[in-house]
Amino acid sequence: MNQKTCILIGAPVQEGTGRFGCDMGPSGFRAADLAGALGQLDYSVVDRGNLTPAPLRDVSHPNPAVKALPEIVAWTESIAEAAYRVSAEGMPIVLGGDHSIAAGTLSGLSRRAAEAGRKFFVLWLDAHPDFHTLDTTQSGNLHGVPMAYATGRPGFGGIFPPLPAPVDPRNVCMMGLRSVDPAERKALAEAGVIVHDMRAIDEHGVGPLLDRFLREVAAADGILHVSLDVDFLDPEIAPGVGTTVPGGATFREAHLVMEKLHDSGLVASLDVVELNPFMDERGRTARLLVDLVASLMGRRVLDRPTRSF
Repeated sequence: MNQKTCILIGAPVQEGTGRFGCDMGPSGFRAADLAGALGQLDYSVVDRGNLTPAPLRDVSHPNPAVKALPEIVAWTESIAEAAYRVSAEGMPIVLGGDHSIAAGTLSGLSRRAAEAGRKFFVLWLDAHPDFHTLDTTQSGNLHGVPMAYATGRPGFGGIFPPLPAPVDPRNVCMMGLRSVDPAERKALAEAGVIVHDMRAIDEHGVGPLLDRFLREVAAADGILHVSLDVDFLDPEIAPGVGTTVPGGATFREAHLVMEKLHDSGLVASLDVVELNPFMDERGRTARLLVDLVASLMGRRVLDRPTRSF
């Protein structure tokens, strides 16, 4: 894999959320000039355009709350194959779309890591763990299930695509959680997922908590995937999301996370999800996310441009 080549893939999925607009997310990132920001950091940038879903299959589940199941299954199949294929060519940066896209990216990238004989780790930056199964979801919005599926939780078999290499939940670190349902809380504890909610960040600081996880990844010679949900950030600085939860990461905390990730040299792939330009304020959230991705890819705090908004 050529780490100096960034491959952008749009995944315009909105069926996983109960709100329209996430399908415009990839266009929002492109309009905010993500490719240009990466190019300024001397990366070769290839934009593969937007994916389309696989053919729909007739699938169903007895939970009557579940919505758009055939559509999300089709998207998962398509995204998984694309993530697997592209990860052999460069660094995939998958532009969402709602967080259901992670069902595909995680399964495809974990398959690639397993074939390389490497341990696969995930840093999940999100207000929500997305650890519901098809049985436990009450909203029925399937952006709440991708991590449960990717880690092999029961109830997805025969409906979602088979998992060639389930993600080990003990290799998943979730940071920024502040909206967790009781069923998810119990499942997270059982599975052994590393959880640092906003209280832990307030008490210990985001830096030391992240450093601990990155040391584990490095010690295992692991491959690290980062999945960044807009609602990891406080809605005061990132309003362009349909799932706002107060009390998220600040501008400075988010940039510190990104800069530490770059310093580690461990990140091999990235999702950026849940950007809803329809909810945004004149591109404010899209531009912030482009800045964060640039920090992850090597822009230093001293290099940050001054802007007049």
